[in-house]
Amino acid sequence: MPPDTASGRRRSAVLFMAVAAIAVLIFGCGSQTRAENAQLDFAAQTLDGRPFSGASLSGRPAVLWFWAPWCPLCQRDAPMVARMAAEHTKVTFVGVGAQDRLDALRAFATRYGVDEFTELADTDAAVWARFGVTRQPAYAFIHPDGRVEVVTGSLPESELSRRLQALTGS
Repeated sequence: MPPDTASGRRRSAVLFMAVAAIAVLIFGCGSQTRAENAQLDFAAQTLDGRPFSGASLSGRPAVLWFWAPWCPLCQRDAPMVARMAAEHTKVTFVGVGAQDRLDALRAFATRYGVDEFTELADTDAAVWARFGVTRQPAYAFIHPDGRVEVVTGSLPESELSRRLQALTGS
């Protein structure tokens, strides 16, 4: 009997470790996904006063473009961002204007043609803070699986295009 008892304990230990490993895989990945998607748990208003839910971006490729109306790099990049948004229709673009008054945000969006896609009025920079953005311009690339990559600084058109293609797998 002692050999059977030792063998039984060994089997129980192996079974316990296998179940524990599976639980770590399942619940470990699950909590990571929840944490990443938590960034999309925000509410804001568009420049024209409509409500916007960050959760609406969940599960699809999207780009948040963070800008300020007085920023020379943002002014330079805006026409390129508008062009990329028009060309990459499988990606949802959302501009996140901050650090100024609502009328200045609206004037920037109209002047530089970025009013063709959704623009948020983040006058208190709450959305910026949620994504860890401290300077502009910046981009948050939101993958359909929930991963978010934040890139600070101006991007060359070729780099932005490459990242957009990576979001859609094309």
